[in-house]
Amino acid sequence: MTTATAPISAPEFTLQQFRDTAAAIEAEVGKVIVGQSNIVRHTLLCVIAGGHALLEGVPGLGKTMLIKTLAEVLDLPFARIQFTPDLMPADIVGTDILEEGADGKRTFRFQQGPVFASLVLADEINRATPKTQSALLEAMQEGSVTVAKRTYTLPQPFFVLATQNPLEMEGTYPLPEAQLDRFLFKVNVSFPSSTDLVEILARTTGGARQPLTKVTTGAQLIAMGKLARTVPVPAHVSDFVARLVVATHPDHATASPLVRQFVRYGSSPRGAQALILGAKITALFAGRVNVAFDDVATVAPAALRHRLLLNFEGQAEGVSTDAVVADLLKTIK
Repeated sequence: MTTATAPISAPEFTLQQFRDTAAAIEAEVGKVIVGQSNIVRHTLLCVIAGGHALLEGVPGLGKTMLIKTLAEVLDLPFARIQFTPDLMPADIVGTDILEEGADGKRTFRFQQGPVFASLVLADEINRATPKTQSALLEAMQEGSVTVAKRTYTLPQPFFVLATQNPLEMEGTYPLPEAQLDRFLFKVNVSFPSSTDLVEILARTTGGARQPLTKVTTGAQLIAMGKLARTVPVPAHVSDFVARLVVATHPDHATASPLVRQFVRYGSSPRGAQALILGAKITALFAGRVNVAFDDVATVAPAALRHRLLLNFEGQAEGVSTDAVVADLLKTIK
């Protein structure tokens, strides 16, 4: 049995409305998050595309703050799940509980978990065991969860924005490849510059922060995503994306020497979908209704870095998947 929620009626969006709304969101987030404009842009891009984002960086770089700020600006139902080694799948999706009615009869009632929100922050997702991490698989792919043979539809829009610490840190578990593939983008959060750090200190050790304005709603976000999907992609750009993704596989004839030497498995077709969707929205950010090669190159690292699995030699040599992607962008004509 499936329990569904009512669909949201999305208004029509024009290109100018899209740009104005996106700029307003970034401006509001910028009141809290210093610098990191590329990280904010890629996270917002995932939300507009209706996808999920994985933010990786050492503790203290503002990953959680960015997501909480974005939820406040977007005016979406928000839930935070703090992943720990003892977290269980039922703590995420919910469970059936036994209740006793006024007549003395006992019945089961489904108690929704925190995943029943529009924007879910999966904080330090790689500190939970793989069994618990996999509880999000159905939610991220199907927009629903199944408990005791009953399927419950999640609210729309629905996004998982997850943070994780680098795998070299203590007490972390690598995410299963199947779950990594369900993230539209993996965004690397780097250490701020000295100039940005001075501004961070001024904001966080001074008075109260600036109040944030709610910019958009869930229905408007859905409309922005619908507009993005109508952006045409020239045949030669689609062909470039297809050849780029195929070339990530070391056993393919077009694979570069770097891929053949250091990559064990290449990207899935979801990588190509992420490239196209990301390029479409990047074009809209720039005020264009056509996708160019530069749009694909802009989102390629975030779309592919978590979908390339390095072999033992690549890991031993300290090769980064970003370097492999950069090499492919130069190789594929």
